[in-house]
Amino acid sequence: MPGPAESPAEKIIRYDGQGSQGREVEENESVTQRRVEPPLTGYSVVDLSTGIAGAYCTKLLADGGADIVKIEPPEGDPLRRWSASGASVPDGSDGALFSFLAGAKHSVVADPDRERDTALVNRLLAAADAVVWSRGSRLAEQPDFTPHAIRARHPHLTVTAITPFGLEGPWRDRAATEFTLQAWSGGIIGLGRGEQHRAPVFIGGQVGEYLAGAFASVATLASRWRGIDGGAGELVDLSMLEAQILCLTYYPVTYYEMLGRPWRDARRPTVPGVAQAKDGLVDLGCGTAQQWFDLCAMVGHPEWIDENSPLSITELANVYSDEIFEWIASTPADEIRELATAFRIPNAPVANGANVTSFDQFVARGSFVHNPRDGFQQPDHPYRMRPARLRPPHPAPRLGEHTEHYRAAKLPVRPAPTGSAKVLPLRGLRVLDLTTFWAGPCGTHFLAMLGAEVIHVESTRRPDGTRLIAGIPTTEDRWWEKSPIFQALNTNKKGLTLDLQHARGREVLCRLIETCDVIVENFTPRVLDQIGLDFAAVQSLRPDAILMRMPGFGLDGPWRDNPAFAYVIEAASGVSWLTGYPDRTPYDPYSVGDPNAGVHAVNAVLLALEHRRRTGEGVFVEAAMVDAALNIAAEQVIEYSAYGALLERAGNRGPSAAPQNLYRSADIDEFGRLDSWVAIAVATDDHWARLCRALGAPSWADDPALATGSGRHDHHDVIDDHLAAWCQARSRDEIIATLWDAGVPVAKVLQPHRQTELAQLRFRGFFEEVDHPIGDRARLSTVPMRLSGGPQLFHAQPAPMLGQHNHELLAELGMSAAEIAELEAENVIGTEPALRAAI
Repeated sequence: MPGPAESPAEKIIRYDGQGSQGREVEENESVTQRRVEPPLTGYSVVDLSTGIAGAYCTKLLADGGADIVKIEPPEGDPLRRWSASGASVPDGSDGALFSFLAGAKHSVVADPDRERDTALVNRLLAAADAVVWSRGSRLAEQPDFTPHAIRARHPHLTVTAITPFGLEGPWRDRAATEFTLQAWSGGIIGLGRGEQHRAPVFIGGQVGEYLAGAFASVATLASRWRGIDGGAGELVDLSMLEAQILCLTYYPVTYYEMLGRPWRDARRPTVPGVAQAKDGLVDLGCGTAQQWFDLCAMVGHPEWIDENSPLSITELANVYSDEIFEWIASTPADEIRELATAFRIPNAPVANGANVTSFDQFVARGSFVHNPRDGFQQPDHPYRMRPARLRPPHPAPRLGEHTEHYRAAKLPVRPAPTGSAKVLPLRGLRVLDLTTFWAGPCGTHFLAMLGAEVIHVESTRRPDGTRLIAGIPTTEDRWWEKSPIFQALNTNKKGLTLDLQHARGREVLCRLIETCDVIVENFTPRVLDQIGLDFAAVQSLRPDAILMRMPGFGLDGPWRDNPAFAYVIEAASGVSWLTGYPDRTPYDPYSVGDPNAGVHAVNAVLLALEHRRRTGEGVFVEAAMVDAALNIAAEQVIEYSAYGALLERAGNRGPSAAPQNLYRSADIDEFGRLDSWVAIAVATDDHWARLCRALGAPSWADDPALATGSGRHDHHDVIDDHLAAWCQARSRDEIIATLWDAGVPVAKVLQPHRQTELAQLRFRGFFEEVDHPIGDRARLSTVPMRLSGGPQLFHAQPAPMLGQHNHELLAELGMSAAEIAELEAENVIGTEPALRAAI
């Protein structure tokens, strides 16, 4: 006979950690998954964008099931002819990157000079739910098809505009490229990446384009959620610069204003970072003091461990860098990674387009698939979910393939909005936030700033890691409340402490889950295995809940339990490979991996919510950090698989512009060094002509070989010499005024903590001043878009103090004051770190 039924809390407490229930559910649900429509089925989007950002935004929407109609001028999207390696794309064919980004979309050709075609575009817009727009085509820049014109003519639409700086403000029409935006954002200097004796270096691979696209998809879906009951559409004004600030820098303004110093005052390489092993490259990192201690032991130098050292982990690693690199160089890469995994030190092989598909983790998980039209290999979706399903890869359309179909179709006309939209897009959504450090908290922070009620759970034994990394002396009163990183990542959230290693803590967790729509966690998989919090357990508590798990490398495969920080995710995916100089090992970007995972996770949550809205079912989401990173590094494997071309790092040069480089100015920087730089990128022949005029038409620029992009690439060294000589005699302000006013993409290479000095950011209100009960008022970054439906301000409440809302939240669960006091007495909850006594 079966025994008595267990309560959900008893099941979680008893759970043996083997994951058998979760696997059984997955096997059962895989049978039904084939019958489930993707979440966005029937959601119609017109794509009026050009370039990677808009294409990636609409790819993510298409993966979710949306119907995407890409409207192109007769000459087609320039991406159809693009190859980063310079591979020839025959007439009538499409570049491989276009085939990846345009899968499942429809192509309609419309000539902006023909009334019949513009009428068709308006019919398509009238029938759509949303439009994604960017500059770059004759059609999108025609007066009737600007974002404001579309919004006025079709008020039901969400109009998502992707531009370098935003649609309004003093910089709205300024020239820019991915490269110059990285400079303005502070991302080229980032967290001190590089070496002081060389120019700083940008993050290769056009990552900013993909990040902007991912944010644009989130913004579009959030706007849909706001107006789902018949509210009017809105204009979503997304700034690529602001997206880069959020993803390529680590809240430098808040850090500087709260602590009075920048995160780094000099460039220094990550140690070990990407290093040359005996037989190849390997990436190792230390994100915590314990990982540094373990690295010392691993390389045979336990005497380096000094818990009372006044130096930071980074400084200590640099002190011993020669010995560390010597040990790595004498040891095979596989042996290093095996040892590092045993010591729980973050580690990864270094991926590029040639080797990434062979890594055992990606083979085991099926991380790459074949393009259904052209056969090359490409990353699979950046997240996985069940029972909801994503659209499997579909072929990209040929130019104009669907034009006649839509000409002949009787398209519906969306009714005028009759309902009222929510004041905040995600109001009414309750999220249990079991995340720490950056990737998870930045995703839940985005939800909180858009109106969700987010409960951030920590424990007194293990507070959120960002409370501990700011270098606040533990002798300071309430030092754990003074971390600028924690403050910047957690506004609008409620703070709860809960020891999940304690049975009563797990009981409270179960009661909380019953009240929440979404549960998000980003621990290593073994942590939740130990307490039994799998999807089956969550469903037993709340059948319609969404469980979002954000492991570094995934919930299965040989790397499943490896710790994952941004740098190893970047190395394993290929992002690091393109960052740095060709004469040395790559630099770790050390920033992209976390926020990129966060914004992709938000996309997945919004898709899961749409599935739940349609079906009433809960959804399990696996948003592995590395899967998101593989997608923004997709071009490398695509180029190698399609053309046999291995993309390589080239310092500050890149395939889309020539010249493209950093040039030193005559300025002395704020640290007293001759180390002030400008970024110049000539992406078109028109940019080149404008540059030549701005320089006074020098004779060297008259060389006919420089009249074409290929010629300028071939003679890049000569151009660099002349531009370097011109810049080194001038201040950065003079260089910017001369070139930008002439229409040339140019930027200061900004120290990240100087972001508030940018007039465009001030105009858009990107930073908001926020008070905090402990510490001074400081400016915090917001979101990279402005929504015409509001809000005007995004930070409603400061980040919570440790356990600030314990009594409020537990009382809401029906607990008495005496019960709450018992939890405090048993250290299940608290308001001070338990580790304080040991410090």
